[in-house]
Amino acid sequence: MANDPNLYFVEMQEPGYDAAADLSAIRGGDRKALARAITRVENELTGYRELLHLLTPETGVPVTGFTGPPGAGKSTLINALVRHLRKAGKTVAVIAVDPTSPFNYGSLLGDRLRMQEHFNDEAVFIRSIATRGSLGGLSEKVIELVDLMRCAGFDHIIVETVGVGQSEVEIAGLADTTVVVLVPEAGDEIQTLKSGIMEIADVFVVNKADREGAETFANNLRKLAAHPRPDGWEVPVVKTTANADVGVQEVVDAIERHHTSSSMNAKRPYLLAEKAFRLIRRERMRGLTKAQLKEALEKELHAPRFNLYQFADQWVRRIARNDN
Repeated sequence: MANDPNLYFVEMQEPGYDAAADLSAIRGGDRKALARAITRVENELTGYRELLHLLTPETGVPVTGFTGPPGAGKSTLINALVRHLRKAGKTVAVIAVDPTSPFNYGSLLGDRLRMQEHFNDEAVFIRSIATRGSLGGLSEKVIELVDLMRCAGFDHIIVETVGVGQSEVEIAGLADTTVVVLVPEAGDEIQTLKSGIMEIADVFVVNKADREGAETFANNLRKLAAHPRPDGWEVPVVKTTANADVGVQEVVDAIERHHTSSSMNAKRPYLLAEKAFRLIRRERMRGLTKAQLKEALEKELHAPRFNLYQFADQWVRRIARNDN
């Protein structure tokens, strides 16, 4: 009975929730309290706003985002990266954003299965969350969940995106350091990559570097990244073979160099503005669903003078009236 998930959610929604006590437990290292708080915030259960309004996240806790096309080996690389961080005595939290199941709208948990070696390590916290239809490879709740984890006192927080390729630039608005993981086979598409996820990289990783063409591809990336950015950071290109633990420490070193660079101070206002924009936009759109729009469109789209832009403007005005 104690493991009944329905009973668990009923208990989570009972009145009398003490957000301050919950946050105190999280700051004290209670991982079960952290897991429950993540569930509360992700599902917007009773007291989740109160909990979020109490957050004063540790700004010194770095967040590293890993992005790149499917099959690049992000999960394998992160698994090896966590191993290196643990050997250095660091505590690590990992948010693995998995595709939403079309059947139950939950996470498929594929990334957690690839990180089994860390399951029994109390200094490693792994949480899979579903995109729930959000584009850009991230869950819409990932901002809040990262800030919760920052309060839990981890030394490093890692976010792995789904792996949807070009549209995965959203991670740049969340992570202090963005690692773009590519493979030698992407060499023929390097100009396409340049116009998409290339610009968001703080560190490039050419994984599966034991494959043919890896050195040529890495050199081409180095040429593209040869000029320092306006913030002064020179983007490194690191070759790895993650499943053989080759080059992984170099990735750790590159990330830590970026964390301590002057680039971080320049990026912080941008990150906060991006997060605030997303939170405000989501709040403005609260209560509006695609199902509602579809129902309204089914009634209006056959009208003789139907215009999509007028239709959208009507809904914009309706949302504004509700706000006031």
